[in-house]
Amino acid sequence: MSTTAELLKGAAELFPDEVVTSAHVRHFDLPAGAGRFALITLDNGFDHTKPTTFGPQSLANLNTAIDQVEAEAAGGEIVAAGITGKPFIFAVGADLKGVELLKKHDEALAIGKGGHDVFKRLSALAVPTFAYYNGAAMGGGVEVGLHCTYRTVSKALPAFSLPEVFLGLVPGWGGCAILPNLIGAEKAVQVIIENSLNQNRQLKGKQVFELGIADALFEGADFLEQSLIWTAGVLNGSVAVERPEIDRGEGWDAAVAKGRAIADSKVHGAAPAAYRALDIIEAAKDGDLQKGFDAEDQALADLIMGGELRSGIYAFNLVQKRGKRPAGAPDKSLARPVTKVGVVGAGLMASQLALLFLRRLEVPVVLTDIDQERVDKGVGYVHGEIEKLLGKGRINQDKANRLKGLVSGVLDKAAGFADADFIIEAVFEEMSVKQKVFAEVEAVAPAHAILATNTSSLSVSEMASKLQHPERVVGFHFFNPVAILPLLEIVRGEKTDDASLATAFGVAKKLKKTAVLTKDAPAFVVNRILTRFMGEIQNVIDEGTPVETAEKAIEPLGLPMSPLVLLELVGPAIGLHVSETLNRAFPERFTVSPNLKAVVEAGKRGFYVYKPENGFKPELDPEVAALLKQGDTVLTEQQVRDRVLDAVAQEIGLMLEEGVVAEAQDIDLCLITGAGWPFHLGGITPYLDREGVSERVNGKRFLAQGVASVPA
Repeated sequence: MSTTAELLKGAAELFPDEVVTSAHVRHFDLPAGAGRFALITLDNGFDHTKPTTFGPQSLANLNTAIDQVEAEAAGGEIVAAGITGKPFIFAVGADLKGVELLKKHDEALAIGKGGHDVFKRLSALAVPTFAYYNGAAMGGGVEVGLHCTYRTVSKALPAFSLPEVFLGLVPGWGGCAILPNLIGAEKAVQVIIENSLNQNRQLKGKQVFELGIADALFEGADFLEQSLIWTAGVLNGSVAVERPEIDRGEGWDAAVAKGRAIADSKVHGAAPAAYRALDIIEAAKDGDLQKGFDAEDQALADLIMGGELRSGIYAFNLVQKRGKRPAGAPDKSLARPVTKVGVVGAGLMASQLALLFLRRLEVPVVLTDIDQERVDKGVGYVHGEIEKLLGKGRINQDKANRLKGLVSGVLDKAAGFADADFIIEAVFEEMSVKQKVFAEVEAVAPAHAILATNTSSLSVSEMASKLQHPERVVGFHFFNPVAILPLLEIVRGEKTDDASLATAFGVAKKLKKTAVLTKDAPAFVVNRILTRFMGEIQNVIDEGTPVETAEKAIEPLGLPMSPLVLLELVGPAIGLHVSETLNRAFPERFTVSPNLKAVVEAGKRGFYVYKPENGFKPELDPEVAALLKQGDTVLTEQQVRDRVLDAVAQEIGLMLEEGVVAEAQDIDLCLITGAGWPFHLGGITPYLDREGVSERVNGKRFLAQGVASVPA
């Protein structure tokens, strides 16, 4: 058998670029004469912007530090030992860059085993051990503390989580086995499964204490000092640490069952990580931690060698890295300052945009519309939303007053836009209407002002074609709901110049949106793919496949909602309009469904009704069922799925050939941030590659082997 040191040495050789974390040991006397204490501090030598992680060399350093502390404990030189982090950061878990490099199952197994072997030594010391969660703690950072006898947490701690399931892993260094045995299965399922699958929801310090993960909570300013006073109290018996009785009966089983229901509702069985984590939690009921650790090692190795984790890391890197450095964006030094924003229109979309610009830029925002009633309603909406923020304590009264004072509405565009730097239109999706609006705006706006359109499918170049200065027109397509979906498709028209484009990207960054540059092609990225996707679903329904079969066929993709529920959210009329736009552009691939047309003409808001007696589950609306005219070709779920995925793979292939975006990565980034495409699939292209659809349709993969997949 290899020793831990040998295992970690072998792993470190595979990962030469690791940012190495040191484990410094220092000694001091505890307050109140409680005795000599050894404190291990985890620190990678960088400030808080580069959080501390555990790669193989970092684990080896911690192992060496524990060698020293273990000898001191055995020799009676210390009464206890503790572990903490550098300022603002405790530790944020395994270094995922190293995980991506692993090619073999036994290498992956060594990572799991190495972490366990090192962390376990903290609970095996001859003296009590203490973890002081002073700052951000995630994954392996949380788990190293779970191996200690006691834990304290800072009130200032901003983020604490076990995010592994979100990425396609399990908490594999003790989380699945220890946590339910510490705080009970129900709370453990909340932290490991529910929070993870809710877009990696984080806990604050107070919640960590309330859940029972930490035994004491202290202010951030003197956190370590207070933790050491408390430690002295625990050691001399003046502080008693009480922990609740764990329900190891029906309560444990019910918690695991609830976790499975949550996983089903979020990933529909399409991703294995949550289920593997629940299996380990279920087996941890008898309190046999070593058995749990062995199961974690196995699950970790299996998942590291599976496609889901690679896709999860790929998606994470897209959002965190590529999303912050958009491909093809001009030099940011060309961007012009934006000190006032104009919004043409005062309907719901325009009002949401006004609120966003107001909150993020904190500059004057002026709305215009065709009558005073609409203008007042738009400004009223913004004021109402500011009041809600005030009511929730998100802003104070001064800020609320200031924001309200910055928003106004006028009927006269000349009065409103004469000094605006950035003017965005959100009017009816009709080319002639938008061209007329832009002509009116150009006549009164300053020469440097950007004219942006929130069109979802119309040509930006055509919209700008009748203007004297088409070079300042840019597509600025938001997704609904504007406050929640991060994506912003920035569209370069044929004449758009670099300064206008750079200004648009600069504004997007201030709005905290994920901006992706797209060519001026029909429906840009998200709507083009979703319309092809939805169009194929509509086609199979029109041809005769039952609605229920068509909907169920897509479940294995693990999408957040079914296609027809998505259509309801978008609005059937908008869906129809986009399909008509694309049908005009590409009649051989995009159809206009007569059944969808009938649903829109009947004024229906969707295909379903939701009744309380049926638990608000979607049921086909009898009035819609009566409208449907179907053929007699009935496909199986597998046939439907193949047809839909083949169509999407073909469309993405054509979009990349046309240069709609720079690379397949941008398509995935758009679908993850603009359509809620599952993180665990890594977007659409890794999924199509993994299922063999890309090669079947286009004769090649979208991504090279090793990108969002295990290296060859």
